[in-house]
Amino acid sequence: MSANGFKTEQATTRRVIAAIPLDKGDYRPDEIAKSAMDLAWHIVVTEERFLNAVIAGEFDLAPKPRPETLRNSADLVAWYDRMVAEKMPLIEQLSGEQLAKVVDFRGMFQLPAVFYLQFVVGHTIHHRGQLSMYLRPMGAKVPAIYGESYDTALAKKA
Repeated sequence: MSANGFKTEQATTRRVIAAIPLDKGDYRPDEIAKSAMDLAWHIVVTEERFLNAVIAGEFDLAPKPRPETLRNSADLVAWYDRMVAEKMPLIEQLSGEQLAKVVDFRGMFQLPAVFYLQFVVGHTIHHRGQLSMYLRPMGAKVPAIYGESYDTALAKKA
């Protein structure tokens, strides 16, 4: 995946997280499901973990709980924006040798670092899809993901 493709996915993720109503972050569709904020945190912190692994050439798998300061979707979007602004230039500066370095992931995969960029995009898309399904039951509008959504089409007509 190109850097531009990765940035497009990050912008889409940002829109979906930003659509979580500020007062509905605790919403969960079922008692065993993650809350909207916990699912959104899982998405962005996993992206950070994978970007860090590509940059460093190894994974840091230490737990990273959501900071108490991230109380709503606006806080999380601001955190995500800062993380992306910090990490993406570092990714773009990596040499071919650094991107080709084999990196171990939990003893399950030993892949060139660059492969983990596509891996994490797939992870994000999967969970972002879950999160987008939370939005309407929370009373929110679904943003455009891959083309217009029903809500963005209505907004365009208005």
